[in-house]
This record gives sequence, C-alpha cells and structure tokens, in this order.
Amino acid sequence: MSVSMKGKDIISLHDLSREEIEQIVDLGAMMKLRRKAGEEQQLLKGKTLGMIFTKTSTRTRVSFEVGMEQLGGHALYLGANDLQLKLGETIADTARVLSRYLDGIMIRTFAHKDVTDLAEYASIPVINGLTDLLHPCQILADLLTIKEKKGQLDGLKLAYVGDGNNVCHSLMFGTSKVGIDMAIATPEGYEPNQDITKLANEDAKASGATIEIGNDPFVAVDGADIIYTDTWASMGQEAEHAKRVKVMKPFQVNAKLVKAAKKDCLFLHCLPAHRGEEVTDEVADGPHSVIFDEAENRLHAQKAILALVM
Repeated sequence: MSVSMKGKDIISLHDLSREEIEQIVDLGAMMKLRRKAGEEQQLLKGKTLGMIFTKTSTRTRVSFEVGMEQLGGHALYLGANDLQLKLGETIADTARVLSRYLDGIMIRTFAHKDVTDLAEYASIPVINGLTDLLHPCQILADLLTIKEKKGQLDGLKLAYVGDGNNVCHSLMFGTSKVGIDMAIATPEGYEPNQDITKLANEDAKASGATIEIGNDPFVAVDGADIIYTDTWASMGQEAEHAKRVKVMKPFQVNAKLVKAAKKDCLFLHCLPAHRGEEVTDEVADGPHSVIFDEAENRLHAQKAILALVM
C-alpha cells in the first residue's frame, strides 16, 4: 500500500514510518530498472530543486542534480558564497523567500539546527543532504543496496565498525525501522550520541530489531550479513586526524575481520574512503564489496525521495 508523502520533509529517518522507508526503497529500485530499460520518467517536469551546500560534496551534488534532470526537473546549486546567509540574512527569511521560487530544498551543512530551522520556516519540502548529526539519504541508498543484493531487509544483521558518527546515527534509525539487527563497535569514547541511541532503541522495540553497542569489532561482525564502515575523521575533524588514526587502527575493516562475518557478507562504505585507514584495498576492491553499486543507488533512492515529496 502506498503512503502519500507529498510535501513531507526528509530530515531524520526516525521521523519516517517503516512503510514510508520501504516505499522509498521499492520506488528507487523500480526507477533504477526503468532507467536501465531506457524509459523516460518525467515526474518532476517544470519543478526546481534548490541545493544549498556549505559542505563540499561529490556524490550528494551529482546524484541530486542528475536525479532532477532525469525526472525532467531542474536543480539549482547554491554554494555558501551564493546566498545572503553568510552576510547575516536569517535562515527564516531565506526559507520564506526560497519557498516562493522553488518546489523543494536540499541542504548539506554542518549544524543540524540549520536544517530543522529551514524546514520550520519553509512552505516546501526540505531534504537533509547531510549534517554533522545525520545522513538519512545515504542510508536510504544503503537499504536499497542491501535489499537488491540480499532480497530482503527484515531479519538481517549489520555490523558497523569505526566512529559513532552521523552515518552510524542514521544507520541506527534506518535498520531499527525495517527490522535489521545492528551491532556497533567503536573505540571507547567514540560511541554514538546517547539521545540518538535512545530514540533508535525505541524504533527497534517497535520492529523487533536489536541494537548492540560495544568496543570489539570481532564481536560485532560475528554472524553479520553486512559490514559497514566510514571515514575515521569526518569533515570538520581534520585537526583530530592523527589522533583518530591511532585510536581507530584496531577497527580497520581488513580481510581478517571480514573472515569473521558470514561467508556471503556484503561490505558497504558511504565513500569517500581513506584506503589503508578504515578499509584496506583488498576489502574495498574484493568480492564482498558493493561500494560502487551503493554509490550509484544514491541517485535512485534520491529520485524516489524527490518524486514522493515534490
């Protein structure tokens, strides 16, 4: 059964129902098949998406821009230096003005409050393209990739190894909503945010999924269908890089760690990867890796989001 999502903001997967998440995943899969078959899908003809970036991007910008073009719409890039926000205009005023020109806004920025404020004052859908707290669009693409490769979501186990960051937070919400068990292994002091953990556990209770948080990567990957990692130092943490590399070294996803998971496990990484740090070339380019299918699925999952909310 389809659920109407027209006009809905996509800020956190915690705010979405299981039905809404599964609808995005299934529509993304269908759009991918139709694209491969050469079908035109002009669902957003005449619509314009404003894309606000205060953080640099490869996948987010290209996938949203190309996605809008494939859907017959137009994407407008708005960098940090292109808006009056930098010169003191309030987010509230910016949101109200952009709502008169655009049909939707995607924002990729540092402070999560900037996204929630934008959504509060905009009268058009606001999509969180990434904040320091959450990365919902990435996880919708990940769920699409997992379902594509495993044929299901419910009942699987995903192990996340590394820093308890924005990707980890959104994975906790995404997996718990759809019934995937999640085991997290981080160094001490790098665990996920406690407020996020509390909310994700509430979601997990509703779906029957489990979330385990510990400090041993080999315990986390035991019996895992999916192993997931991310960079050890996120954008804005460059000054901590040397310290983080030292602390996180035992959490590298290498052949030995992959061997401790299920034989047919998948390896996922949201990219960009710092090869030789959080993952070895042997794993990133190996038979378990689906990282480039995963990157491609950003395009298809986001087209589904755009079509549903705009």
